[in-house]
Amino acid sequence: MKTGLLRITIICILILGVPGIGRSQNDAQNFKNFQMSCQRVSEAWKKYNDSLAKDFKKKNVAYPPKDIFLRVFKAQNEMELWSRNNESSEFKLIKTYRICALSGVLGPKRAEGDRQVPEGYYFIDDFNPKSDYYLSMLLNYPNYCDNQSGMKAKKGGDIYIHGGCVTVGCMPMTDEGIQEIYTLCLNAKCNGQENIPVHIYPTRMSKKGMDYLERECVNYPESQKFWASLKNEYDYFEKCHKLLPVMYTPDGKYVN
Repeated sequence: MKTGLLRITIICILILGVPGIGRSQNDAQNFKNFQMSCQRVSEAWKKYNDSLAKDFKKKNVAYPPKDIFLRVFKAQNEMELWSRNNESSEFKLIKTYRICALSGVLGPKRAEGDRQVPEGYYFIDDFNPKSDYYLSMLLNYPNYCDNQSGMKAKKGGDIYIHGGCVTVGCMPMTDEGIQEIYTLCLNAKCNGQENIPVHIYPTRMSKKGMDYLERECVNYPESQKFWASLKNEYDYFEKCHKLLPVMYTPDGKYVN
């Protein structure tokens, strides 16, 4: 029992990260300088930074942000942007973006080439200013849960939020949409947010949403079990507008 709890604790720390550890001010400045040296990034920043600042001001949230959170609902093709001023305050919904295309069906991604958009708890792992899809941000898929899912098939990878409005398992925006989101996430990272959480749900997990999943996906019991493991985090955020720490059991199931 103690060993299992220890492993859960270690995995939790790795996922959450510790702000400021491993990245000096010079690292942040070098990262920003490189990003801004790329034409697409500098053009996006010039086009959207001022309007984003106004959006945040309307919500009484500081800009550039220090703490943002993206929440995705596949069935609704929506990505919500939340932010807060500090760790003790509640997140506020700043705006909602339209995901312009999705592939696959409801349910987690379990194998390379299955065309599925992942579900679960991730963070932005990399910024690509020279993407084939205008601009893109890589998610840390597969995470520990994905790797321990019990499927022996290759998990695949290269899951991005990107422009271009085409997809095979990613979350595409219009080029205009990715310009704004990229600018926002770049500012947050340069302002000290090492890991930007991205939570991906099959649908809004209200009673109505869970009833829909139970009714429409009755032949997918493994997905039903997986969705049940996401419900507590969803409910907690809906009630408190704060995030629970992401933790796993040794066999890769979410603990909440």
